[in-house]
Amino acid sequence: MRRTSQQTKAVILEVAREQFAAAGYEAATIRSIAAAAEIDPSMVMRYFGNKDKLFAAAAEFDLRLPDLSDVAEDDLGGRLVGHFLDRWEGDDALVVLLRSSTTNADAAQRMRELFIAQLKPAVATLAPEEAARRAGLIATQMLGLALCRLVLQLPPVVALSRDEIVGWLGPTIQRYLTGSAD
Repeated sequence: MRRTSQQTKAVILEVAREQFAAAGYEAATIRSIAAAAEIDPSMVMRYFGNKDKLFAAAAEFDLRLPDLSDVAEDDLGGRLVGHFLDRWEGDDALVVLLRSSTTNADAAQRMRELFIAQLKPAVATLAPEEAARRAGLIATQMLGLALCRLVLQLPPVVALSRDEIVGWLGPTIQRYLTGSAD
């Protein structure tokens, strides 16, 4: 059965996400991605141009942050932690980006841009004067959780249920959102 160009692109992206997530940016190659997708490497280049552009497409990630305006102030931290868990555990793109950002400057820049462009504005609706600092602190916790749970797969962190993670991290994120440094 012959694939359409959209199907071929989708297969390439799926394989690229798997390989970037498993091996990181440096170790994944156009040839290995093409072989796993059962196509000629020139097809990968035709659709994506080069490895950097393929990575950018494979690592596209939207946090899809919820509107928190109707959430009780005391519930903001838990709601945000739950959202991050649901979002990240449902999309391999974060693992691709997170794993690759530890060894690749472009991936690290994409991760920074992701949080600056998406998290900072959401935090600014609650604390405009300290949005960058608060968003940065939230990122430390959520990226640390993602790294330990999804990339390093630390057994005690992997074993935690969603509710346990929300219970442990919710108050910390709550403090970053609405508390003071005192």
